[in-house]
Amino acid sequence: MIRNKLLILFLILFSFSHSWANPKIDLRSGILIDYHSGKILYEENADHQIYPASMTKIMTAIIAFDLLKDEKIKLSDEVLISENAWRMSRSGYSSMFIMLNDKVTIEELLRGIIIVSGNDACVALAEGIAGTESAFADMMNDKAAEIGLENTNFSNASGINDPDNYSTVRDIAIMSKYLINNYPVYYEYFKEKEFTWDRTGGDPITQGNRNPLLYKNIGADGIKTGYLAVEKYSLASSVVGKDRRLIAVGSGFQTKQARSTDSMKLISWGFRNTATYEIAKKDETNFNFKTWLGKKDIVQGIVKEDVYLTIPKKSVKDLKVFIKYKEPIKAPIKKDQEIGTLIVESSEEEEEAREITVYASENVKKVNFFKSLFMSFNYMIWGDA
Repeated sequence: MIRNKLLILFLILFSFSHSWANPKIDLRSGILIDYHSGKILYEENADHQIYPASMTKIMTAIIAFDLLKDEKIKLSDEVLISENAWRMSRSGYSSMFIMLNDKVTIEELLRGIIIVSGNDACVALAEGIAGTESAFADMMNDKAAEIGLENTNFSNASGINDPDNYSTVRDIAIMSKYLINNYPVYYEYFKEKEFTWDRTGGDPITQGNRNPLLYKNIGADGIKTGYLAVEKYSLASSVVGKDRRLIAVGSGFQTKQARSTDSMKLISWGFRNTATYEIAKKDETNFNFKTWLGKKDIVQGIVKEDVYLTIPKKSVKDLKVFIKYKEPIKAPIKKDQEIGTLIVESSEEEEEAREITVYASENVKKVNFFKSLFMSFNYMIWGDA
């Protein structure tokens, strides 16, 4: 009565081999990922330890965004500027140019950090949230562990040179994806092209966003540049186009110009050579399953995660997407009961098949005894479940 069945959804004739030629990028380490599928499209020394410089400020912003989401702080809250923070603005570092003993709102400090890369704003925000920059760095490291940054340690909020402040381009890509995914409202700050700080005791200062890709009309919407003499130029960038988003992180660019042109080259290569497809959406009804002895003939199945597939555009090998389940599914059926498996399978040896559990989206009660008897008798005669 119950039989195994493979429900073939569709067959895509694409190759999944990495037969394309990687772009020639002059950097020490880099990575390019598809935001939705998480597929790594390019990597070069992705786990090599780097000094993240001002890309550190991504995590500084994340800590503040967490507290804002939890309503533990407000954008309008004011921070009293300490001498430590003020001195950062007079030490030759990139600065928002805050003034000693001034009161600056959390929102102004965040703009000063994200848009103009102000190290002084980082110290002020860290002290305002945690009391000391050291205590704030502990919060950063706790968050790094929470989101799976395996080769990262933060010792300060700004990314100034310190051997104990290190990361990898892979970890920064993970951190960037986390930022974009979890704080869509606050992430809007990262695409603002300038910030005017109407400081106390001086004329307003307008500074532009240091991310060069924001000015290139390529769909860039963030996220953060960096520079240290020991590391040279770096950039974590996000570009949206053709219903997808790519995240690139590069470190060790020799010049500002190379940082801009090679980052664009890498991202353009990703869009040009690969495509991303939506296979299934979380908690949306996607699949119908026949039931047995149920008050409904069909139970609808859902997945509990978004399923995307990124593949090369110029391909040959078969890639199959199908549902595997036992048909029909015997009632009673409970909501969220496992009823099948969505399988994404490639013939390429380097690509492992993905298996995603499919769950019942609703309860299906069993028919009463007499109808159950009738349906069983009908099946024995006609073989129709």
